[in-house]
Amino acid sequence: MSGDGNPLHNFDDDDGAAPPAYAAAVNRLLTGDGDEAAVLAALAGVRVFVPVVAQLAAGGDHAHAGDKEADMALVTLKAPDGRTALPVFSSTAALTAWHPEARPVAVYAPRAALSAVADNSELLVIDPGSHFTFVVRRPAVWALAQQVPWIPAYSDPRIAELVALATGEEPAVLRVAVGPGSGVPARAADGTLASGGGPGPEVRLQITLRDGLAEDAVRAVVQRLQDNLRGNTEFVERVDSLEVVLTR
Repeated sequence: MSGDGNPLHNFDDDDGAAPPAYAAAVNRLLTGDGDEAAVLAALAGVRVFVPVVAQLAAGGDHAHAGDKEADMALVTLKAPDGRTALPVFSSTAALTAWHPEARPVAVYAPRAALSAVADNSELLVIDPGSHFTFVVRRPAVWALAQQVPWIPAYSDPRIAELVALATGEEPAVLRVAVGPGSGVPARAADGTLASGGGPGPEVRLQITLRDGLAEDAVRAVVQRLQDNLRGNTEFVERVDSLEVVLTR
């Protein structure tokens, strides 16, 4: 893929190591000096490797018995919640350790995000099976593909505004706090807990209700709030996943 014969190839001098900008952003996340928005910002300007594997397929209708042809196919994963994820790697060493027979295809990360969108994958999983795996959620995948800045939904003022609008007409609701969900943190192989990169619920709504509500009334309030938020296109596009915590 290198050389003058392929003018589209941008990685002639690439040694296959993790890009310094991405490695530094991940290190800051693990030490508590950075956040996942900074990791995504670093990822937006670096090369990653997309793994492809050979698939044997029978020849055409007139092929002789036993004839085979090989096709190259993207590798996809299933997330714990059933969604499809595209694995990508910061280095050839990480890719080879994960799948020795996969071939690394070098692309800029936004191009990998475009491939994920085209393949109906909602997540990018960076370096699965490595010391630290970072999950890029659906809204961040879209932002990366479009090469626009990304703000985590749990710290986005616009999300707080939309939640306030959805809850403002509910007299049973006293307060609503928007914060990181329980699935935002991610743990490295050595046990270090990072404040981002996890695959679980992204946004937590902590709703304080007035006292004295019966159980069925509480359920009705929560259902109305969830329906209002699900019906808001902007909220759905900006928020990957949601969990609700009730307090009194």
